[in-house]
Amino acid sequence: MLTVIGPEAYFHGVITVRGSLRIEGEVEGNVHEANEVTVGTDGRIQGDVCAEVVTVSGTVEGSIVAHKQLEIKEGGKVTGNIRTGTLLIEEGAVFEGNCVMKGSEADGGASEKAAEEDGEMPDAPVPEERAGDENKKREKVKS
Repeated sequence: MLTVIGPEAYFHGVITVRGSLRIEGEVEGNVHEANEVTVGTDGRIQGDVCAEVVTVSGTVEGSIVAHKQLEIKEGGKVTGNIRTGTLLIEEGAVFEGNCVMKGSEADGGASEKAAEEDGEMPDAPVPEERAGDENKKREKVKS
C-alpha cells in the first residue's frame, strides 16, 4: 500500500505508516513504522523519520533511522543525524550531521553496541507514547 502526500499538501503531526509513503509536499512532524519512505524532489520533512528504507531527493531536517538503507539522491539534502545499515550518497547530494552504520550480522552488532556505549549513536526517533520512558533512559545514560 502506498500513501502519498501530494505536491499541494501540507501535513502537520505524526504519521504512522505500515506500508510505503511518498512525500511530494511538506510534512512537519515525525514519520514512524514505515516500510519505505521516499521524499520527492519538491518534498520536505521537518521531523524525524524511522523506516526500513529511506530515499531522499528533496529535503529532510531531522534524524533518520533507516534500518536497511538510506539513499540521498543528487539534489537531496539531509540535515540531522542518521543511523542505517547501508548508506548511499550520490554526487550533488548534501548531508550535514553524524552517521552511525549499524553493525553487520557477522559481528553480532558489536560495532553498534560499542557506538551506543561510547555515546556516538544518534538518538532514534521515538513514538510520542514511548517518548517519556525513552527520555528517562537517555538521561540515565548521559549522567
